[in-house]
Amino acid sequence: MAVPDYQTIMLPLLQHTSDGKVHTTHELINTLAKHFELTTEERQQLLPSGQQPTFRNRVSWAKTYLERAGLLKNIRRGHFTITDRGREVIDSSVSRIDNKFLHQFSEFNAFRHPSRSDDNTDVCSTVTVSAMDEQTPEESLQTAHKQINDDLAVELLMQIKEMSPHFFEKLVLGLMVSMGYGGADASLTKDGSDEGIDGIINEDQLGLDIVYLQAKRWDNQVGRPEIQKFVGALHGKRAHKGVFITTSTFSREARNYVLNIDPKVILIDGDHLTQLMIQFDVGVNITHTYSIKKLDIDYFSED
Repeated sequence: MAVPDYQTIMLPLLQHTSDGKVHTTHELINTLAKHFELTTEERQQLLPSGQQPTFRNRVSWAKTYLERAGLLKNIRRGHFTITDRGREVIDSSVSRIDNKFLHQFSEFNAFRHPSRSDDNTDVCSTVTVSAMDEQTPEESLQTAHKQINDDLAVELLMQIKEMSPHFFEKLVLGLMVSMGYGGADASLTKDGSDEGIDGIINEDQLGLDIVYLQAKRWDNQVGRPEIQKFVGALHGKRAHKGVFITTSTFSREARNYVLNIDPKVILIDGDHLTQLMIQFDVGVNITHTYSIKKLDIDYFSED
């Protein structure tokens, strides 16, 4: 048979994890390939980019969507297991799991449509589908581009959270350099001697001012007390500027606190972080570039 789409893979994938054991992505790829009776050629079929097998890519996305709906959960990097919600879905004898089915779960709606409120999900979904049917080719392309970047942002954040805190600190420093700060003078503080500071970077190439960094690879929300500690560390350095970056989110109290304080502190949460990484090509590669062309009216002028 042809390589199944990622939504068709969802139910068999969840069924194969119903034993409650910890599974790996590599193992599931082999198991599901046998389930769908794929030939060697079908398993080796590549995406248009030529960078990854199509089947592996689709299994990975099916797994990601099941995780975002709360049917699977990560145990550690590359290892996952079924959740109680996943067991309930299997016990319900559902005949197919796809995006439409997963929209019943608020976590999946928040993942797919972060700007929508849960109360308006059904209405928004109807409006969105209708709007997409009416879009021009250019508008459709822009919508698709945004969806690809949104999905990439989620994938990036999941990958970052699997890395070590030290890797995250290096990532933050590299991002700042890619954004034009610091250059060769950027540095991390030594382990055990950071005094609340993870990195030091020049605001510009001349070093006219110094920006101090704090990087927290957290799942829990960052509250005002953590920001106050960082501000205290900045005062200790007689610093005027700081950037606090986390993989999670900031509480309202934390965001309000930095509005009227000296030194100036910028807060970057996980969503903002991944958008900056995509914008400045940190941790991502360009697979395709498309040129949008239009009719050159001047060329056809006979005046």
